[in-house]
Amino acid sequence: MSNLPSRQGATADVPAAMTDIAVGMGPPRIYALMASPLPAPHAWAALVESVASLGFSRLLIDETTCDDKLPEYLRATRRHGIALDVAISADVGAASFRAAQGAEGAEAGASTDDDAPPDPRRLQSASNLAHPTRPAGSPLSAPQANATARSQTRSPSSDPLAARLHCLAAQGVNGFCLHHLDVRPAAAWHRLLGDMRRHYPALQWFGWTPGLSREQMSAVASAGFDGVFLSSCWWDMRASWLYDEHADLAKCAWRIALAGDPFDTSGDIVARSHNVLECARALQLAFELGDGILMPAGMEFGHAHAAREVPGVAPPNAADSGAPAQEIDFRQTVRAGNRRLAQTARRASPAKTPAHELPVAPAVLRCLSGADAAVTVLTQQVPNAKDSRIVAVNRSLTRAASLPVSACANGGHVRFTPLDSQGNPTGEPETLSHITLAPGEVRIWHATLDRSVSRHAWPKARYGAASEQDRRAVRDAAAHSRVVIEDVVPSLENGRFVARAVVGENVPVYADVFTDGHAHPSAVLRWRALDSNTWREAPMVPIGNDRWRGEFRPTRLGRYEYLVEAWRDPYVNWCIEVAKKRDAGQPVALEIREGVECLREIAAQACVAKHRKTLETIAKQGESQDPTIAYATLSAPATLEAVAAVRHRPFAARSPALALDAEPPEAGYASWYELFPRSQSGDVNRHGTFDDVIRRLPAIAEMGFDVLYMPPIHPIGRTHRKGRNNRLDAQPTDPGSPYAIGDETGGHDAIHPELGTIDDFRRLRDAAHAQGLRIALDFAVQCSPDHPWLREHPGWFDWRADGSLRYAENPPKKYEDIVNVDFYAPDAVPALWLALRDIVLFWIGEGIEFFRVDNPHTKPLPFWEWLIGSVRAAHPRAVFLAEAFTRPKLMYRLAKIGFSQSYTYFTWRETKGEITDYLMELQRPEIAACFRPHFFVNTPDINPYHLQRGGRPVHLARAALAATLSGLWGMYSGFELCEATPLPGREEYLDAEKYEIRAWDWDRPGNIVREITVLNRIRRGHPALQTHRGVTFLNAGDPHVLYFEKATPTRSDVVLVAINLDAGQVHDAPIELPLWRWQLPDDAALEAENLLDGTQFVWRGKHQHVHLPPHAPYGIWAVRPWREHPDSGETP
Repeated sequence: MSNLPSRQGATADVPAAMTDIAVGMGPPRIYALMASPLPAPHAWAALVESVASLGFSRLLIDETTCDDKLPEYLRATRRHGIALDVAISADVGAASFRAAQGAEGAEAGASTDDDAPPDPRRLQSASNLAHPTRPAGSPLSAPQANATARSQTRSPSSDPLAARLHCLAAQGVNGFCLHHLDVRPAAAWHRLLGDMRRHYPALQWFGWTPGLSREQMSAVASAGFDGVFLSSCWWDMRASWLYDEHADLAKCAWRIALAGDPFDTSGDIVARSHNVLECARALQLAFELGDGILMPAGMEFGHAHAAREVPGVAPPNAADSGAPAQEIDFRQTVRAGNRRLAQTARRASPAKTPAHELPVAPAVLRCLSGADAAVTVLTQQVPNAKDSRIVAVNRSLTRAASLPVSACANGGHVRFTPLDSQGNPTGEPETLSHITLAPGEVRIWHATLDRSVSRHAWPKARYGAASEQDRRAVRDAAAHSRVVIEDVVPSLENGRFVARAVVGENVPVYADVFTDGHAHPSAVLRWRALDSNTWREAPMVPIGNDRWRGEFRPTRLGRYEYLVEAWRDPYVNWCIEVAKKRDAGQPVALEIREGVECLREIAAQACVAKHRKTLETIAKQGESQDPTIAYATLSAPATLEAVAAVRHRPFAARSPALALDAEPPEAGYASWYELFPRSQSGDVNRHGTFDDVIRRLPAIAEMGFDVLYMPPIHPIGRTHRKGRNNRLDAQPTDPGSPYAIGDETGGHDAIHPELGTIDDFRRLRDAAHAQGLRIALDFAVQCSPDHPWLREHPGWFDWRADGSLRYAENPPKKYEDIVNVDFYAPDAVPALWLALRDIVLFWIGEGIEFFRVDNPHTKPLPFWEWLIGSVRAAHPRAVFLAEAFTRPKLMYRLAKIGFSQSYTYFTWRETKGEITDYLMELQRPEIAACFRPHFFVNTPDINPYHLQRGGRPVHLARAALAATLSGLWGMYSGFELCEATPLPGREEYLDAEKYEIRAWDWDRPGNIVREITVLNRIRRGHPALQTHRGVTFLNAGDPHVLYFEKATPTRSDVVLVAINLDAGQVHDAPIELPLWRWQLPDDAALEAENLLDGTQFVWRGKHQHVHLPPHAPYGIWAVRPWREHPDSGETP
C-alpha cells in the first residue's frame, strides 16, 4: 500500500472544503487553457468568471503553469464553483518507471502497422505533447517540494509521476488529465488511480485517449478513469471509426467530446469565414457526440486553434470605445450546450450506478445515414428510450446539401420537432421527407414515436374479459382454412384483367400452396367455360419450394375461369407418415389401426353409397391383415382413388376465380402481308381495284402468308389532302393518304369508289379465303375534315373558339389532313362510342375478323376495354392488333385491356444484347400472360436505317429474326423486293405508297421471295416457332452471331437458329449444342436436319461451328438426341 498522505494533509491556505468541489458537478464541461504563463491573478479572476458564465464545470491548465500562484488560482475557481484540473504528461519520468517495472513496462504500448493509412487522430507530433522545461518557480522544481515528496513516498518503484500527482493534489487541485497513457499498461494505471483515490477520493481522473489503438482505448476505459476523450475534433463526419471509438470507451463514466485539440500549437487564429463555419460546426457537433465536452480556450470567439493563447472575456474589438463587437461570438451556443449537458446527463458506466438502481446501458452513437451521404445524420441511441435527439450536419463548408429521410436508417422515431441552439422547440412536430442544410450547418430535432392507430380490424384484446365479439372472432378464426394459396399464375393484377391463351393449347397454372406444421397439402386445378355450370378439375403436382403446377386446355373460343383448391388430406398424410416409419424400420401396428379409423371416418362422409361401401370393405381388410400387408392394402392406388372420390377435403381453401380468354389460333400464330390495294394495278397511272388485289392473292399465299392486311379502304377527304412524300401542296391527281378517312360519299363503313363496290370487296374476301388467307382491315379512329360526321354529329368533335378544328399530331409527326373525335365531348357519350363499335360490327358482318388498330394509345383506355370486351363477347374470333409504338407500360396496358397482338420495338433492336434483353422481357410471366409481340420488319411509315444501308443480306437476316423469334411476324409489300430507298435523313420511304400510287416488278432481280417462302414453310412445320415463348439464348463465340434454341414445353420439337446480325460480312462462330438441355454429356450427339435445304446429319460433341456469309446469313436446324438403335419402325 502506498504511503501517500490523504487530502487532509493539505496546506492551510487551501481550504479543505475545496476537496469536494468536483462532487455532484454532473458531466465534465471542460474549458482547456494551455497558455503559459497563466494570466495575472486579477485577469485570472475575470477569466474564471467568464468561464463559469459559459456553463463550464472545469478549467484545465497545463502542469508547466503550476507555480507559486496556484493556491490563489484555486481560490478564484472555488469562488465560482469551477473545478481546476491539471494536464499531466505521463511520459516524463517514464523511463525510470519502466526500468523499475521491468517486463511489465515493456507491455505498455501496442505496436502499430506502418502500412496502415494515416489516422487523423495520430497526426499530432510527439513534440506537441512533450513536457517542456519547467519554470523555476514551479512547485515541483522547488527543493522543498522534492524533499517533501521523497519523504512521503516510500513506494519501491519510486514513481516520479505519483510524486508529481501527490504534490498537486495536496495543494487542492481537483482533477488530472493524463496523456501519453501508452507509456504504461492499463493495469498499472488502474493500480495508480486506485492508490491515489484512497488518499484523495474527490479527485477526478481523465485519460487522454486520442491517438491510442482500439485495444489500448478499451483497456484505458476499464482502468478506472472518470472520463476519457473522443477523437471527435479529427472526425471527417464520414468515417466509421468514431462510432467504434464511442462504443470502445463505453465502460468509462464520461465520454468527453473534443471541440478542438487543446494541445495544438499551430497558433492559427485567423478568423476567416471558412474557419468560422468550421468552428461553429465543431462546437455544435461536440455537444452532441459525447457525455461531456472539452473546448479549447478562445473557441467561443471563433479562434479554433488558439488554445495556447490567453483569451479575452469578450470578442476582439468589443472593448474598444465606440467599436462594434465582432460578429464571431459563439458564447450563446456554448452556454446552451453546457446547459443541456448539465440537465440531461446520463452516466455511461454501470459501475457508477447506485446499488439500489438497475444498471443503465450506455448510449450508443449511431449513424443513420450512409457513409457517402451528403448529410451526416446521427443520434445517441439510448436503449428503450421513447424519444431521441437527431443531429444532422453538412460536411461541406461551401455547398448546401440535401438528403431524403427515406435514405436514413429507421430508428422508429418519426415525429421530428425542430430545436434551436438553446434546445427550445421552434415548430410543431412534423414528419420530414428531406433534410436540407446550408454549408456547414448543424441542425437538431427532438424525435418521438407517433401515436398508434386507435382502430383495428380485430377487436381489442382485454385480459380476462372476453366479450361475445371476442368469442365470435375466435370461432371465425377457427373456421378459416389452415391451407394457404398464393401467387396464382397466370394472373394480371390480381384478376383485374383477363389472361389469354389460344384455343386448344395447354395453359399451365402455378401457385404457392402450403400449410402449417409438417402436413402435406393436396391441390387441384379447377376450370370451366363461363357458360357452363360444371367445373372440371385436374390434380396439381408440387415442383419444389411449395410451388405447385397444373394445366388445363380450353377447347372452345371465349371466356373461361379457373381457380386452385387445396386442403389438408388426412389420409394422404397418414400414408406419407407411415411410409417414413416403415423405411426407418419402426413398428407400425398402431399406425395401421389409426389408418383404418381414418378410412372409416372418410367413408362416413361419403354421399354416394358405392364409395362408402368400397372404403368400408378396404378398412375391414386392413384391420384383419398383418401390418406389413395391411399397409400395402391401405396405400394402394385403388384405395387412394376411392378416398379421392369421396372428396373429403378438410380445411379446404380456394383461390379467387381468375378469367382467361381462349382466342383463335391466329391470335398467337400468323404471318401477315401488308399491301396498298391502289398500287396493285401495275400502272402508276391507274388506280388499283379489289380485282387487282385478287390477282395478287396466289403469289401472296404461295409465299406462305396467312393474313392479308390492307390500310384503310374508305373514301379519302380532299380538304388539306397530302401530296407526294407528305407534301402539303397536293396536286389534283394525288390520291392522298388513306388515313384521311371520309368524304361526301361516306365514312368508315364506306368503300373508296376507285377500289370498287361492296360486292367487289366480298369477292375479294371470298377469293382470299379460297387461298387460305384472311383479310385484316385497318380501324383508324380519325376523320378527314370532309367526313360526314362533322356535318351530322358536330358535338363529337372539339371545336376551337374560332370555329376551326385542331388537326391530329403524333409528335414530331403532323397530320394536317386529319381531325380527331373527342371521346368525352358532351354529345359523344354514349353516341360516339356506340357508333365506333357499330363500325367494327359492320365489318365483322362482312366477314372480317382481324383489325389492325391505328395508334390506339392516343385514344382512351376505357374506350378500348369496353369496345373489345363487348365485341369479343359476341364474336370471340375477333382479333385486334395494336399499332402502338409508345412507352412499354402503355403497350402492355393495351394488351391487358383486350388487344390480342401488338407491334413492338423489334424493328429497332439490332445488336445481340438488345434482341436478347427484349425477348427476355417479353417472356416475363406477367407480360407473356397477355402481350403477344407482332414482329413487323417494316411498315409504310418505317423504313429502318439497317434496311436502307444493308441491302439484301440484312433483309434476309431481319426476316429470319422475325420469323423464328415470334409466332407473329409481318412485312409490308416491297420488303420481298429489298425495296428500301429512303427519304433522305429519315426512316421513311421515298415516294411512299401512303401518298401516291406505285407499280412494282414482283420478279425483279435480287428479290427474296423464295427465302421468305421457305421461312414460312419452316414455321408451319414446327410448333416451337409458332410462339415467342420457349426461347433460350445460347453461346456463340462472335458478338455478331445470335444463336438460340426454340423448344416446346415437352421438348418434342426443338429448333436451333443462328443469325448473322452483321449480315453484310462473313461471320464464322463457334457454337455450343445445348446437350445439357437433355441431360446429355458433352460428347453426346444430336440428329440434325438443315431446315433450309432438307439435309440430315449427326452433330457429335458439344462444340460446333457455323459459317454465315452474306448470301446465307442464317441457319435453322431441327435437332433431337441421336439414338444408336432407333425404336422398331422409327426412321432415324
